[in-house]
Amino acid sequence: MRIIAGRHRGRRLLAPAGAATRPTADRVRQALFDMLWHAPWAGRGRVEGATVLDAFAGTGALGLEALSRGAAAASFLETDRAALAALRANIAACREEARCRVLAADATHPPRAAAACDLLFLDPPYREGLMAAALAGLGAAGWIAPGALVCAEYGAAPEAPPPGFALLAERAHGAAHLLVLRAEALA
Repeated sequence: MRIIAGRHRGRRLLAPAGAATRPTADRVRQALFDMLWHAPWAGRGRVEGATVLDAFAGTGALGLEALSRGAAAASFLETDRAALAALRANIAACREEARCRVLAADATHPPRAAAACDLLFLDPPYREGLMAAALAGLGAAGWIAPGALVCAEYGAAPEAPPPGFALLAERAHGAAHLLVLRAEALA
């Protein structure tokens, strides 16, 4: 696993041993960032200068990819000890400590945000049904800015977008189903 493009292109990322962490595959990350970079509803300006949240961060590959491509800052939420160690090592290897904030926190019950984010990545364990709870918790804690883009990775695409979000794009890549949502109205 490596950073695909930008300032840290080619940087290898560590992943903890075992099946507890399921990093987003390089090809899926490439497809997601291509979508963000070139879509009429997004574009480079939605990544460059963005304040990013990587929830269920694991190795931090999504947030670090965004930083490599010009995002201003990234926060990472993760609870697994081994994943936190790999995440911190990956941030250090990229020398991005100054632009990163790592919180050992549950994305479904996150701490209050210091600032709302305009680009969010959510990649929870597929079969645990955590996406709706995470979106609700993040919204209530102030992590999601109005109009923010939320890149959500599901094991199976939901029948409809979550309440308060508009579906902008959907793509399937093997077992991964990517949805790009725009925050419309949060409760």
